[in-house]
Amino acid sequence: MNDTIAAISTGMTTSGIGIVRISGSDAVSVADRIFYAGSRKKLAEQPTHTIHYGFIKDREETIDEVLVMLLRAPRSFTAEDTVEINCHGGQYALKRVLELALRNGARLAEPGEFTKRAFLNGRMDLSQAEAVIDVINAKNEYALKNSISQLRGSLLEKIRGLRSRILYEIAFIESALDDPEHISLEGYPERLMTQVTEIAGELDRLLSSSDQGKRMKEGIRTVIVGKPNAGKSSLLNLLLGEERAIVTDIAGTTRDTLEEQLNLQGISLHIVDTAGIRETEDVVEKIGVDKAESFAKDADLVIYVADSSTELDENDERIMQLLQGKRTIVLLNKTDLEAVTTQKMLQERLPSFPVLQISAREGSGIERFEETLKEMFYQGEISFDEEIYVSNMRQKAALLEARQSIERVRQSIEDDMPEDFFSIDLMSACEELGGITGESASEDLVNEIFSKFCMGK
Repeated sequence: MNDTIAAISTGMTTSGIGIVRISGSDAVSVADRIFYAGSRKKLAEQPTHTIHYGFIKDREETIDEVLVMLLRAPRSFTAEDTVEINCHGGQYALKRVLELALRNGARLAEPGEFTKRAFLNGRMDLSQAEAVIDVINAKNEYALKNSISQLRGSLLEKIRGLRSRILYEIAFIESALDDPEHISLEGYPERLMTQVTEIAGELDRLLSSSDQGKRMKEGIRTVIVGKPNAGKSSLLNLLLGEERAIVTDIAGTTRDTLEEQLNLQGISLHIVDTAGIRETEDVVEKIGVDKAESFAKDADLVIYVADSSTELDENDERIMQLLQGKRTIVLLNKTDLEAVTTQKMLQERLPSFPVLQISAREGSGIERFEETLKEMFYQGEISFDEEIYVSNMRQKAALLEARQSIERVRQSIEDDMPEDFFSIDLMSACEELGGITGESASEDLVNEIFSKFCMGK
């Protein structure tokens, strides 16, 4: 942690601007050895939070024309002296600038080391550090807003509040056991039961948000099903805005699954187009049908595409059985043709699901589908100032462990156990919650988390 580190902090691709970041006690002196600004003073003599124009030079050779940002400790991302060299975004020039920094006193940063230093220097807690990488990886509006909310400390504040309440009870029990003459535990189990019940409720609310948080972060697992030639592949192509799936008038063209990522109304969908579901003797097609049914069983959302120009048959019956207990949107396709199956007929058969009319060929009805999707998964407007959505599986696991410890406290109270039993499980809950913020996280865990970050972050 005493080393001065450097890395390219922008993407490894040609761009307008590229940044080489240097952080550590010698960051300014390292930059001064390679940065030249004519007759101007050295960076070491400049005030913090200033930007300076000049050139990066290797002896007499000019490498690039740059702007250098100077940030002095503790008012920087890492809470250390930091210099950010804004170069032109060519990869060769960036690598030359980085190599110069490394030759003049810096070492190459490890993955996530800048953010790790911010955490170890008290600039942020572990949940905020994990939110940094979630902001970088956000694939939609909701994931980004949730990550920004956690970066601002929404989860940290909630966890600290819960730990504070638990620590108070631990301290009270320990004090009463050490000094029973002055601190009485009479009636305390009843008061503690009220507290742990409230804490359990708070933990349950956080845990209940995890499914929503997972969908925000990873997208909604979506499967398109229907019988052959219903228009499933045409629908996928329409949603993607490109001819990704092969479309023909021959029933059974799609034999295998086709997976794509797309964004609708700020919602990410991991969408799978499947083979048409029907009885078949074709070995290859049967494998595709089996895969379609398997994917549908595990999906967050099933899109059932029905053909309005044909009658419902035994294949539709088979699909309808598959939809039981699943979140489903029914799309009655080919409304540009003469109707044989109507919206009313389908709604009577599937009263618990929205049935929408579309034409994948003409692109009509898709706006209503997108609105229905948003209403189904994100009812109303989500307020990220008030609600916390746990999207990190490590954090969810810690919350589950803390919830179980709290439940053991409640059980001990009901069983009229001695007060030191309460303290043991309260301490366990406190440790698990501390693991979320990093207050009781092991060094190995911290290293593992930051090793997943990109090099320059």
